[in-house]
Amino acid sequence: MVNDTLVADQVKRKSRFPRSVPYIIGNEAAERFSFYGMRSILTLFLVKQFFNPTGSAALSQQADAHANKLNHLFVMVAYALPFVGGMVADWFTGKYKLILYISMVYCLGHLLLSMFDSSLGGFEIGMLVVAIGAGGIKSCVSANVGDQFDSSNQDLLSKVYGWFYFSINAGSMLSTIIIPLTYTLYGPKWAFGIPGILMALATVIFFSGRKKYVKVPPQGINRNNLVFITWYSLTHLSQKKPGQSVLDVAKSEYDPERVEGIKAVYRVMTVFFFALAFWAVWDQCLSEWTLYAARSDRNINLGFTSFVIEPGSVSTFNTIFLMIFIVLFNYGLYPFFDKIGLKTTPLRRLGTGLILTAVSFVVIAFTHNSIEHGGTPSIWWQVLAFMILSAAEVLVSITGLEYAYTHSPKSMKSTMTGIWFLVVSFGNLITALVNGFIENGGWWAKNLKGANYEWFFVAFISVFILVFLLVSPRMKERNYITDPVIDNQVIADTNNL
Repeated sequence: MVNDTLVADQVKRKSRFPRSVPYIIGNEAAERFSFYGMRSILTLFLVKQFFNPTGSAALSQQADAHANKLNHLFVMVAYALPFVGGMVADWFTGKYKLILYISMVYCLGHLLLSMFDSSLGGFEIGMLVVAIGAGGIKSCVSANVGDQFDSSNQDLLSKVYGWFYFSINAGSMLSTIIIPLTYTLYGPKWAFGIPGILMALATVIFFSGRKKYVKVPPQGINRNNLVFITWYSLTHLSQKKPGQSVLDVAKSEYDPERVEGIKAVYRVMTVFFFALAFWAVWDQCLSEWTLYAARSDRNINLGFTSFVIEPGSVSTFNTIFLMIFIVLFNYGLYPFFDKIGLKTTPLRRLGTGLILTAVSFVVIAFTHNSIEHGGTPSIWWQVLAFMILSAAEVLVSITGLEYAYTHSPKSMKSTMTGIWFLVVSFGNLITALVNGFIENGGWWAKNLKGANYEWFFVAFISVFILVFLLVSPRMKERNYITDPVIDNQVIADTNNL
């Protein structure tokens, strides 16, 4: 009887969240307020302030493309740096110190945005500093969530990542309501200043939890890591024997088990590649879509009240749908399908998410076509597109964050998450390049005019979907959380990948 009581107590203890989680969630909500708040007005501000202040129809396509290009280049930098930040944290500083110090740089960037609202050069420097701040901490923040858990409560890991993403979108929802309205009523200085205040608050919240975090110390650099082994393999391809993989070449110089650990990382990166299609289009809901919203009928009639929504606030529907779908999917759809024998594996979620992403762009294509022909489509069509895209985001983005942590060796958690964000960066680079081509005129401007822009990306996503359907059944998966024997082996053998 006593033993039964002890077992029951142990089961209860397994269900407890670490005491540090509220500080991490609070920090993320405030930081995301600052990031998405400034992004909600960024494209509209650039067009109105710098590229087409007179609203000339003749300049519209090039001005919009220029603003969209800068927006996506900003996101590209912000999501490329998590890879660097992850390695610096893993090798030199640890996650806690890097998050704290780079957050201070982040605050400085917001200050520059509010100061240089009438100087394009100064404003672009502010964008760069914000991108450095946001990107420098990003992979460490999400990986820091996983570090707070151990074998006694790992059953809660999936749920905490859901709540982590919930906090992202809670901060985003508030910012996309408040900041566009602030921009309209009080101008860009306040609209870019308030996100800076929230970033300062995020830094204070994070610092307040310093005594409660599980702080994984930096591992330092040695030759047995991803970069060195990969470089050696590529520069010694002439030594490759029949039947060997490219990385097997390194086994003559490095421990074979360490090479096998890096192979696991590249298996994860194969999965990440297909998310590239999603990220090439998702961030357009905060750039291109805001421009379409400005030209739509933005009257919202809810029966008991009606109002005109700000163009930058339309993305609020994204966060509303996300918070609903996070709960619905985690506590409703996933358990239901698992129960009936149709297991919702990460690969199945990813494939379904890509299909929904393409569908959301079909809706926007029809909306854009109406605008180009002189119509003013109801904003509810864009709300429908946001609903579909939000479902896709739950299936792709949350799955990707969790997958990055669970399917990589312990010593590479931050770096692996950084690689996930690097996919986001490459996706935005593709969109920036397309908008750069349109800005320069010629074939791209002529053939991607109007709704053809959306149909181009629908075709782009469809190619990825077809390849994914062919390749995914052959992909091998290895979860380092649910298989601790493998994880311990890789930790011992790789010693600082």
